[in-house]
This record gives sequence, structure tokens and C-alpha cells, in this order.
Amino acid sequence: MTYPPTTAAPKVVLITGAGSGIGEATARRLAAAGHHVVLGARRAERLAALAKEIEADGGSALPQSLDVTDPLSMRAFAAAALDRYGRIDVLVNNAGVMPLSRLDALRTEEWDRMIDVNLRGVLHGIAAVLPIMGAQGAGHIVNVASVSGLRVDPTAAVYSATKHAVRALSEGLRQESRDLRVTVISPGLTHSELTDTIADQATKDAVTGQMAIAIPAAAIGEAIHYAITAPDEVDVNELVIRPTAQG
Repeated sequence: MTYPPTTAAPKVVLITGAGSGIGEATARRLAAAGHHVVLGARRAERLAALAKEIEADGGSALPQSLDVTDPLSMRAFAAAALDRYGRIDVLVNNAGVMPLSRLDALRTEEWDRMIDVNLRGVLHGIAAVLPIMGAQGAGHIVNVASVSGLRVDPTAAVYSATKHAVRALSEGLRQESRDLRVTVISPGLTHSELTDTIADQATKDAVTGQMAIAIPAAAIGEAIHYAITAPDEVDVNELVIRPTAQG
């Protein structure tokens, strides 16, 4: 889909988890609008291919290998953006995993993984860009949570806990700054690779069945575009986007 370029000054936007799903869709949407996108994910080959496609379409993209669970990797990600573009306007904390299971299954390694990626990864992103945005006197952090941050369902206790925490720290960050804009994006059922991280087969089958009503990842990219292109004095604090048919 081709969109007209933005009439505002292009922003430098860092996107974690940019190799697929919501991250990829957001990168394509923002690049099509004329923004510079910095792509972070573990699968470097996917990032390189995405960056090549974006630039072939006239966009600006910088791929950078990234492990959000490693604060040094996150700082290197921010430094690469700063070296290339001289500033960081937006960070989209999108990387996430969702290995759902009942608590009595005791998949404790999966619990740790969700905490490390979904929560610590967001904190590492904030820590990497906050000094830069503070020095600039402006910036925008977009944290991708989930409707699971608004409710709790069986098999989703730990996942929901991480997403509730993302919403809480986002609100704290918003209140601590008068120069920084903070947005929480809470998607409902959305086509992505999140279901691939579910190892518990019964849970995976149940969630896969629900995906018949899922919306495209591009719908979330459009919401992020809306939030970051609002006037500077407008802070879009939270957007919930889900299928019309989702209960």
C-alpha cells in the first residue's frame, strides 16, 4: 500500500522486534510516510531484506542486530541510530514473546523469558534512549502492550503480568516528564508470529483457533503512525486496537 509522505519533518524511529509482525508492519508504514526507521531484531537476515525493500521503495532504513534482553545490545542499537541520523525521536518497544501455558504446568523458563523480553526489554529500551531524548528536550516512547494488559485469562497469567507492568511503567514515565511523550499500544488478536512461541500444544491449538478473527499487523502500524504524528503538544497516551468480533 502506498501512502502520501508526511508533511511534518521526518522522525528518526527505532523499532524493536522489527523482523516480523507488528514491528515489520510499523516499519513499512512509517518509512512510507517519510520517516527514518532503525530496525532492530535478532534475525539479521530478515532485517537486511526488509531494509532493502524499504530503500528500494524510496524509504530510509537502517538494520541493526538487537537482543532486547541485553542492555549493551540495546545501547549499541541506540548508538547506531544516533551515529547515522544525529538524533532519536521515537522508540517503539515492540519486541515480545507469548509462550502461554497454565501456571501448574510450571514452565518456569518460559516465565523468565517473558519477563526478560516483555518487561526487561522495554526497560532496557527506555534506559538506552532516555538520556538522549532528555538532552534533546523531546522524544516519544511507544510501548506495545496488549489487551492482556487490561484483563487476565487462563494460560496468560505471566504474559498478562508483563503487559500490566508495561502499562504501569509507561504511566510512571509519562508523569515523570513534561518533555517526553509516552504512548501505550494495546493490540487484540493480531496476525503475527507470537503464537509460534507457544510450546504447550493444547494452548497453541486454542489460540490458533481464535486467530480466525485476527486483524492484520498493519492496523497496529497505522495506530502507531497516528500516535507519533500527533502535534507536539498532544500526547496520545493509550490506544486499544482489536478485532470488532473479539469479546
